[in-house]
Amino acid sequence: MPSLKDKTIKGLVWGAVERWATQCVDFVFTVLIARLLLPDDYGIIAMLNIFLSISRTLIDSGFEAALIRKTDRTDTDFSTVFYFNVAASFLCYVILWVLSPHIAGFYNAPLLEQITKIVSLNLVISAFAGIHSAKLVIAIDFKTKTNVSLVHAIISGTVGLVMAYMGYGIWALIVQSVTAAIVRTIALWIAVRWKPSLVFSWQSFKEMFSFGSKLLTAGLLNTFYNNIYSLAIGKFYSPASLGVYSKANTLANLPSTNVMGVIQNVLYPVLSSIQDDKQKLVDIHRRFLRMSCFIVFPMAVGLASVADPLIHLLLTDKWEGCILLLQIICFSAIWTPIIALNTNLHKVMGRSDYFLKAEIIKKSIGVSILAVTIPMGLVPICYGIVVSTFLSVCCDTYYTRKLIGYGLLAQLRDLFPLLLHSLIMGIAVLMVEYFMPTEIMKLIVGVLAGMTYYVLGAVLCRFKEMKEILSIIKK
Repeated sequence: MPSLKDKTIKGLVWGAVERWATQCVDFVFTVLIARLLLPDDYGIIAMLNIFLSISRTLIDSGFEAALIRKTDRTDTDFSTVFYFNVAASFLCYVILWVLSPHIAGFYNAPLLEQITKIVSLNLVISAFAGIHSAKLVIAIDFKTKTNVSLVHAIISGTVGLVMAYMGYGIWALIVQSVTAAIVRTIALWIAVRWKPSLVFSWQSFKEMFSFGSKLLTAGLLNTFYNNIYSLAIGKFYSPASLGVYSKANTLANLPSTNVMGVIQNVLYPVLSSIQDDKQKLVDIHRRFLRMSCFIVFPMAVGLASVADPLIHLLLTDKWEGCILLLQIICFSAIWTPIIALNTNLHKVMGRSDYFLKAEIIKKSIGVSILAVTIPMGLVPICYGIVVSTFLSVCCDTYYTRKLIGYGLLAQLRDLFPLLLHSLIMGIAVLMVEYFMPTEIMKLIVGVLAGMTYYVLGAVLCRFKEMKEILSIIKK
């Protein structure tokens, strides 16, 4: 029987392989397709994000987290959640179908009515594989998830690229998304040999919903907040402006989202299994916080430093408008590990009430800042995102201090050497780029210089996170 440490290391390695292998494939297809399409195409698709994201949150309703946290889960629990997910997905699809003319009218984009009816099918298709995905997370089986992710990324990406090359424009993105949902669902059913029983338990439903309901409320707030920027920009600015913002936001959050996606997917079931051993839980939380920031800080700062040559080379000059936005949002994404791991701890310790309170406060602050900055333009909006993100860090760490005595100042004290080292690396990259004559040399030499400086500096400064990561890779 593998130890908890061995399962954690194996989960981290395969989780990283899954995330980064899939994202590399996705990134290649995204770049190739973006070179063929226009920012307007991406802007129109982004207008739907808030409606689809809210629907996904309602369909899940916190049940996946409740299943993962529950140590005595049964097949009845899985079947109950499965039937709820499917029923909720059909209901959301019907609602979006009815609302599609109004959504198109809100944005003054007639084509959006038809697009809404087609893209919303993804909700129903994906609901049939929700439990299968949760079972892989519970088992910390990210090797299987890797295979599934790569299959649907390659197939859907190929379909989208071929359609974009043939001149189908925005429909390439639409068909790509539907294909991805279909292939992923089929692959998960093949990989996870589970079928729902013909049973629905109200007792099981109520038990899990008592925990998941607070996560649902918090999830709705978080989903609404994360997409309200697209809603506001899509309403008050052009589709091209929304396309540029959406691309900048996606690229800026790519490193932090993927790193934290790996760590959270592994850490939540691991910590849930030792939730009664408070000291061990706190020690693991602290170690993972430093290790996460050791990886995310240089990636976010480095991306901001090479944003100019990166956008010009990969996406062409028609995406030039997202360079400054990308650089600003990177300094919001830098705080993602602190927010993610602190909220993760609140859920593991069963304090979904803290999680909900924090979300209400954070989102209220964020919406207030957006209301002030929306008339000022895209750049002030992005600066507002940086401010609201840091205030979110303050809020989350306040509740962590109440739980385990490890608050904002203590966490910043632990992380300051890593942040300072990353910022100096970013300055060094900009200085190197200044002397490079071409865009491709700026990008290649800048990336190599940044990586060399950061790794050598980490060794000389004896950051223990460097040893831990090497140990995980070696094992």
